[in-house]
Amino acid sequence: MLDLVKAGGWLMLPIIVCSVIAVAIIAERLWSLRLRRVLPKHLVAQVWRWDKIHQLNDEHMRELQASSPLGSILAAGIVNRHQDRAVMKESIEDTGRHVVHELERYLNTLGTIAAITPLLGLLGTVIGMIKVFSTITTQGVGNPGALAGGISEALLTTAAGMSVAIPTLMFYRYFRGRVRMLVLRMEQEAMLMVEIMHGTRKSGGNNP
Repeated sequence: MLDLVKAGGWLMLPIIVCSVIAVAIIAERLWSLRLRRVLPKHLVAQVWRWDKIHQLNDEHMRELQASSPLGSILAAGIVNRHQDRAVMKESIEDTGRHVVHELERYLNTLGTIAAITPLLGLLGTVIGMIKVFSTITTQGVGNPGALAGGISEALLTTAAGMSVAIPTLMFYRYFRGRVRMLVLRMEQEAMLMVEIMHGTRKSGGNNP
């Protein structure tokens, strides 16, 4: 493995650094975007029960806000539960924008890595071919070892860049889709709570 890195030239170093960062981001996002962490089951039903028995106090509000991203959105709406529906929805939307920003954390970095690693590999290809043509200019075509070294460097960096970019791009697209799904589910749960608080809908207690 070390021999391949050395053969690929100095551009292998930034490609390896990008791969380490990508793996760290992917692991962190897989953990942070778990469904049960973002959307705990029966959270709206729990809020409804607290409201029915008049236990929506500061302690429960802090507990709700710290429990999950959905909990922080619901807490923002509950604070304004005695206001009209429009005010309640506006506070939910304001908090929701911050929550979405947190859910999308590091995704731009992941997308950037997916974009630049093939370019780094291509740059390695160009540098390798420049070496090949320089060798041909100075030594002719009679030294196959020297020619093979430049071609090897070109091919290795290209392969390394693509090997990092392809899975990184796949996970980037997966996380973008997952965030959209989670945001949609949180919006549905928040609107359900608004309807329950204003007495237009009964709680079924089923938060998927």
